[in-house]
Amino acid sequence: MKLKVCGMKYQDNINNVASLQPDYLGFIFYEKSPRNFDGLIPKLPKQIQKVGVFVDEKIEFISNQMEKHQLSAIQLHGHESPEVCRILKSTNAKIIKVFSIKDKFDFSVLSPYDDACDYFLFDTKGKLPGGNGYTFNWDVLNNYPSTKPFFLSGGIGLDQVKNIKQFQNSEASKYCYAIDINSKFEIKPGLKNIDALKAFKEELSFRT
Repeated sequence: MKLKVCGMKYQDNINNVASLQPDYLGFIFYEKSPRNFDGLIPKLPKQIQKVGVFVDEKIEFISNQMEKHQLSAIQLHGHESPEVCRILKSTNAKIIKVFSIKDKFDFSVLSPYDDACDYFLFDTKGKLPGGNGYTFNWDVLNNYPSTKPFFLSGGIGLDQVKNIKQFQNSEASKYCYAIDINSKFEIKPGLKNIDALKAFKEELSFRT
Protein backbone atom coordinates (compact mmCIF):
# COMPACT_ATOMS: atom_id res chain seq x y z
CA MET A 1 0.00 0.00 0.00
CA LYS A 2 0.99 3.60 -0.56
CA LEU A 3 1.32 6.16 2.25
CA LYS A 4 -0.24 9.64 2.29
CA VAL A 5 0.53 12.14 5.04
CA CYS A 6 -2.11 14.87 5.04
CA GLY A 7 -2.56 18.24 6.70
CA MET A 8 0.96 19.60 6.13
CA LYS A 9 1.48 23.23 7.12
CA TYR A 10 4.96 24.23 8.32
CA GLN A 11 7.96 24.56 6.00
CA ASP A 12 10.62 22.77 8.07
CA ASN A 13 8.16 20.07 9.08
CA ILE A 14 7.19 19.53 5.42
CA ASN A 15 10.84 18.98 4.55
CA ASN A 16 11.34 16.62 7.49
CA VAL A 17 8.28 14.54 6.55
CA ALA A 18 9.38 14.53 2.90
CA SER A 19 12.70 13.01 3.99
CA LEU A 20 10.72 9.91 5.07
CA GLN A 21 9.59 9.55 1.44
CA PRO A 22 5.83 9.11 1.73
CA ASP A 23 4.09 8.65 -1.61
CA TYR A 24 1.75 11.63 -1.11
CA LEU A 25 1.75 14.82 0.93
CA GLY A 26 -1.60 16.54 1.45
CA PHE A 27 -2.14 20.29 1.75
CA ILE A 28 -5.52 21.54 2.95
CA PHE A 29 -6.94 24.64 1.25
CA TYR A 30 -9.92 25.22 3.52
CA GLU A 31 -10.00 28.35 5.67
CA LYS A 32 -12.05 26.78 8.46
CA SER A 33 -9.44 24.07 9.03
CA PRO A 34 -6.70 24.59 11.64
CA ARG A 35 -4.43 22.96 9.04
CA ASN A 36 -5.31 25.47 6.31
CA PHE A 37 -2.27 25.97 4.08
CA ASP A 38 -1.56 29.49 2.83
CA GLY A 39 2.17 29.43 2.20
CA LEU A 40 4.41 28.09 -0.54
CA ILE A 41 5.18 24.39 -0.77
CA PRO A 42 8.95 23.83 -0.65
CA LYS A 43 10.62 21.87 -3.42
CA LEU A 44 9.90 18.19 -2.88
CA PRO A 45 11.46 15.02 -4.29
CA LYS A 46 9.86 14.17 -7.63
CA GLN A 47 8.45 10.87 -6.39
CA ILE A 48 6.28 12.62 -3.76
CA GLN A 49 2.93 13.65 -5.18
CA LYS A 50 1.33 16.84 -3.87
CA VAL A 51 -2.37 16.61 -3.08
CA GLY A 52 -4.59 19.66 -2.65
CA VAL A 53 -7.55 19.12 -0.34
CA PHE A 54 -10.69 21.21 -0.97
CA VAL A 55 -14.16 21.41 0.57
CA ASP A 56 -17.03 22.60 -1.67
CA GLU A 57 -14.68 25.08 -3.32
CA LYS A 58 -15.12 26.95 -6.61
CA ILE A 59 -13.48 25.33 -9.63
CA GLU A 60 -11.57 28.55 -10.38
CA PHE A 61 -9.99 28.59 -6.92
CA ILE A 62 -9.01 24.91 -7.20
CA SER A 63 -7.50 25.50 -10.64
CA ASN A 64 -5.50 28.47 -9.36
CA GLN A 65 -4.08 26.46 -6.46
CA MET A 66 -3.28 23.60 -8.82
CA GLU A 67 -1.25 25.88 -11.03
CA LYS A 68 0.39 27.80 -8.17
CA HIS A 69 1.55 24.69 -6.30
CA GLN A 70 1.89 22.22 -9.21
CA LEU A 71 -0.51 19.80 -7.53
CA SER A 72 -0.58 16.21 -8.80
CA ALA A 73 -3.94 15.34 -7.28
CA ILE A 74 -7.12 17.00 -6.04
CA GLN A 75 -8.95 15.62 -3.01
CA LEU A 76 -12.58 16.70 -2.79
CA HIS A 77 -13.86 16.54 0.76
CA GLY A 78 -17.27 18.18 0.42
CA HIS A 79 -20.49 17.58 -1.50
CA GLU A 80 -18.94 17.96 -4.95
CA SER A 81 -21.04 16.57 -7.79
CA PRO A 82 -19.81 14.01 -10.35
CA GLU A 83 -19.90 16.82 -12.92
CA VAL A 84 -17.48 18.95 -10.86
CA CYS A 85 -15.19 15.93 -10.57
CA ARG A 86 -15.29 15.42 -14.35
CA ILE A 87 -14.43 19.06 -15.03
CA LEU A 88 -11.44 18.89 -12.69
CA LYS A 89 -10.39 15.51 -14.08
CA SER A 90 -10.06 17.13 -17.50
CA THR A 91 -7.06 19.06 -16.12
CA ASN A 92 -5.17 15.74 -15.95
CA ALA A 93 -4.90 15.91 -12.17
CA LYS A 94 -5.83 12.73 -10.32
CA ILE A 95 -9.17 13.14 -8.57
CA ILE A 96 -9.76 11.67 -5.10
CA LYS A 97 -13.40 11.86 -3.96
CA VAL A 98 -14.04 11.51 -0.24
CA PHE A 99 -16.96 9.70 1.37
CA SER A 100 -17.60 9.53 5.11
CA ILE A 101 -18.50 6.30 6.91
CA LYS A 102 -19.37 5.40 10.49
CA ASP A 103 -21.04 2.03 11.13
CA LYS A 104 -22.80 1.62 7.77
CA PHE A 105 -22.72 3.08 4.28
CA ASP A 106 -24.89 3.09 1.17
CA PHE A 107 -22.39 2.13 -1.52
CA SER A 108 -24.87 2.95 -4.29
CA VAL A 109 -23.87 6.64 -3.94
CA LEU A 110 -20.49 5.76 -5.48
CA SER A 111 -21.84 4.72 -8.89
CA PRO A 112 -22.25 8.22 -10.40
CA TYR A 113 -18.62 8.96 -9.48
CA ASP A 114 -17.12 5.84 -11.02
CA ASP A 115 -16.02 7.52 -14.24
CA ALA A 116 -15.59 10.96 -12.67
CA CYS A 117 -12.67 10.29 -10.33
CA ASP A 118 -9.53 8.17 -10.07
CA TYR A 119 -9.78 7.14 -6.42
CA PHE A 120 -12.25 7.08 -3.57
CA LEU A 121 -11.21 7.97 -0.04
CA PHE A 122 -13.15 6.62 2.93
CA ASP A 123 -12.97 8.76 6.05
CA THR A 124 -14.73 8.78 9.41
CA LYS A 125 -18.08 10.53 9.56
CA GLY A 126 -17.91 13.25 12.22
CA LYS A 127 -18.55 16.92 12.99
CA LEU A 128 -15.67 18.08 10.76
CA PRO A 129 -15.06 17.40 7.05
CA GLY A 130 -11.90 15.58 8.15
CA GLY A 131 -9.40 15.26 10.99
CA ASN A 132 -11.94 13.98 13.50
CA GLY A 133 -9.31 11.69 15.02
CA TYR A 134 -11.12 8.37 15.21
CA THR A 135 -11.64 5.38 12.94
CA PHE A 136 -14.81 4.02 11.37
CA ASN A 137 -15.82 0.36 11.25
CA TRP A 138 -13.59 -1.06 8.48
CA ASP A 139 -15.78 -4.17 8.27
CA VAL A 140 -18.22 -2.02 6.30
CA LEU A 141 -15.75 -2.24 3.41
CA ASN A 142 -16.38 -5.98 3.10
CA ASN A 143 -19.38 -4.89 1.02
CA TYR A 144 -17.37 -2.60 -1.27
CA PRO A 145 -18.89 -3.23 -4.73
CA SER A 146 -16.39 -1.37 -6.91
CA THR A 147 -12.96 -2.14 -8.33
CA LYS A 148 -11.82 1.48 -8.01
CA PRO A 149 -8.78 1.80 -5.74
CA PHE A 150 -9.37 3.69 -2.50
CA PHE A 151 -7.52 5.48 0.29
CA LEU A 152 -8.27 4.37 3.86
CA SER A 153 -8.43 7.33 6.23
CA GLY A 154 -9.88 8.45 9.55
CA GLY A 155 -8.04 8.54 12.88
CA ILE A 156 -5.29 6.10 11.89
CA GLY A 157 -2.34 6.12 14.30
CA LEU A 158 0.41 3.92 15.68
CA ASP A 159 -2.16 2.15 17.83
CA GLN A 160 -3.83 0.84 14.65
CA VAL A 161 -0.77 -0.97 13.25
CA LYS A 162 -2.03 -4.39 14.35
CA ASN A 163 -5.51 -3.66 12.96
CA ILE A 164 -4.06 -2.47 9.64
CA LYS A 165 -2.04 -5.67 9.30
CA GLN A 166 -5.22 -7.68 9.89
CA PHE A 167 -7.07 -5.46 7.41
CA GLN A 168 -4.37 -6.09 4.78
CA ASN A 169 -5.20 -9.80 4.95
CA SER A 170 -8.95 -9.28 4.60
CA GLU A 171 -11.21 -9.22 1.55
CA ALA A 172 -12.08 -5.61 2.40
CA SER A 173 -8.54 -4.48 1.62
CA LYS A 174 -8.48 -5.92 -1.93
CA TYR A 175 -8.75 -2.48 -3.54
CA CYS A 176 -7.12 -0.46 -0.74
CA TYR A 177 -4.51 1.58 -2.58
CA ALA A 178 -3.18 3.78 0.24
CA ILE A 179 -3.29 4.60 3.93
CA ASP A 180 -3.98 8.26 4.71
CA ILE A 181 -2.73 9.59 8.06
CA ASN A 182 -3.05 12.97 9.71
CA SER A 183 -4.24 14.04 13.16
CA LYS A 184 -2.98 11.04 15.16
CA PHE A 185 0.60 11.97 14.21
CA GLU A 186 0.46 15.60 15.25
CA ILE A 187 2.15 17.64 17.96
CA LYS A 188 -0.36 20.38 17.09
CA PRO A 189 -2.61 20.85 14.02
CA GLY A 190 -0.40 20.75 10.95
CA LEU A 191 2.82 19.88 12.80
CA LYS A 192 3.71 16.20 12.40
CA ASN A 193 5.68 14.05 14.85
CA ILE A 194 8.59 12.75 12.76
CA ASP A 195 9.55 9.94 15.16
CA ALA A 196 5.98 8.62 15.22
CA LEU A 197 5.73 8.75 11.43
CA LYS A 198 9.05 6.93 11.09
CA ALA A 199 7.91 4.22 13.49
CA PHE A 200 4.63 3.80 11.61
CA LYS A 201 6.38 3.52 8.25
CA GLU A 202 8.82 0.94 9.63
CA GLU A 203 6.02 -1.15 11.15
CA LEU A 204 4.12 -1.43 7.85
CA SER A 205 5.29 -2.34 4.38
CA PHE A 206 4.55 0.44 1.88
CA ARG A 207 5.21 0.11 -1.84
CA THR A 208 7.38 2.80 -3.38
